[in-house]
Amino acid sequence: MAKYLFVYHGGKMPVDAEEGKRAMAQWGAWFGSLGASVIDGGNPLGKSSTVVANGSLVDGGGANPASGYSLIEAASLADAHAKAKGCPILNNGGSVEIAQAMDM
Repeated sequence: MAKYLFVYHGGKMPVDAEEGKRAMAQWGAWFGSLGASVIDGGNPLGKSSTVVANGSLVDGGGANPASGYSLIEAASLADAHAKAKGCPILNNGGSVEIAQAMDM
């Protein structure tokens, strides 16, 4: 099995505690449905910055900054794609970037 990095982009933050609880329940249910293929559930990310070629630091993280990540085990890109389709961020205006983590 290969490892795939899921990088989450966008998605809206909960407006209140009740909405936050619902969001966490959705994420918990999704991770639960993935079972043992979740290697690292990851975390949400704070505001990002980018180090550019001249070494300076630019605020904002680019056009589509990352908002979180997870590391998932999958048999193929197609399998990883099928698993990502259930991600709750997709229901909140976000997206999931999938990249295979290469063993070195």
